[in-house]
Amino acid sequence: MTHPDAAVSPNAFHHRAFLLYWIARLFASFAVQIVVVAIGWKVYALTSDPFALGLVGLMEFMPSVVLVLFTGAVADRFERRLIVSACLALELLCVIGFFAHGWVGAREVLPIYGLLLVLGVARAFLGPSLQAMVPNMVPRVALSSAVSWTSASWQVATIGGPVVGGLLFGLSEFVAYGTAIAMFVLGIALMLALPMVPQTARQGESTWDSVSAGFRYVFTNRIVLGAISLDLFAVLLGGAVALMPVYAKDILVLGPLGLGLLRSAPGIGAIAVTLWLATFPIKSAAGLKMFAGVGLFGLGTLVFGISTSPALSIAMLALMGAGDMVSVYVRETLIQLATPDDVRGRVSAVNMVFVGASNELGEFRAGTMAALIGVIPAVVVGGVGTMLVAFAWAAMFPELRKAERLDGS
Repeated sequence: MTHPDAAVSPNAFHHRAFLLYWIARLFASFAVQIVVVAIGWKVYALTSDPFALGLVGLMEFMPSVVLVLFTGAVADRFERRLIVSACLALELLCVIGFFAHGWVGAREVLPIYGLLLVLGVARAFLGPSLQAMVPNMVPRVALSSAVSWTSASWQVATIGGPVVGGLLFGLSEFVAYGTAIAMFVLGIALMLALPMVPQTARQGESTWDSVSAGFRYVFTNRIVLGAISLDLFAVLLGGAVALMPVYAKDILVLGPLGLGLLRSAPGIGAIAVTLWLATFPIKSAAGLKMFAGVGLFGLGTLVFGISTSPALSIAMLALMGAGDMVSVYVRETLIQLATPDDVRGRVSAVNMVFVGASNELGEFRAGTMAALIGVIPAVVVGGVGTMLVAFAWAAMFPELRKAERLDGS
């Protein structure tokens, strides 16, 4: 039910459309995390080959890069609510395919890769529309709250989804897939229950102008360019997550349970900051606080790299998650405020590719450097590099550094 003061409320949950959207997104994100964990177990059980797991990630990520010029254009030209619903339906069909693959007792992994590729296509078109809907469901005064809670739903799914997926797969792969199917159905139903979300379409564009508008806007708007490139290089130099198994096994000697604690620590830090920001939103010096968040992420990476204490290492990972959440909160809000609605889907598509590329390449950077100079030096170099990026970008993008408020005023 819409809150009686929704028109002026800074609380995103007082707006019925956002509440339905948030719950639908939570169900869909949770379902994806369950499926990803289940497929990881399944592929490794069938192949006993770590490289096969690398192909799982590649199949999911590749469509967003190949289709980046089109996914955002579609999000800006057609009704985003229906695009999201159709993409969730396609993801649902893929999970039904995984269920069927297991049900018939198939041992080949090629059909799994094919379904993952289709799943990646669905997620490539889903992301820009899902992201671009947010500013049109709440007034500008509630946008920072909406961004904060949207990030929280992803963090909750990222923390809880893999754990739930592992437990369900331990019972049966069909229980895991069945749960994901039910969550996708609920997500689709809630998304279709949304009222039509208003959006602005740009008229009279050529096909090339339409598909390239996202890149052109990013590279001509200093705030958007600075925010996206800051995340790209900061995460590219971070990459400690890829080396967590080495820390859990050889450096901190924690075992599999300890690895789970290490992986969950950044999310716990992020959730704590999300709850804080939802209660005490940033009202001034937003740009400086974003750079401080990136600096804290780098500092946490540096200390984690040299730590031999499990408690300190977990605390530093939580600090990394907290710093990253501050950066995400400010960056995503500034990007949404600085981007006109008629290109918001295309800019979101570019942003998502950059974020995905930085995560994938960051892990590759960390692994390669670890092989060349050692695990600890690789993480330390990444932490120092991230802090240097924060200082450099603060100097290179004064518009970003001087950004004050996140309510559009």
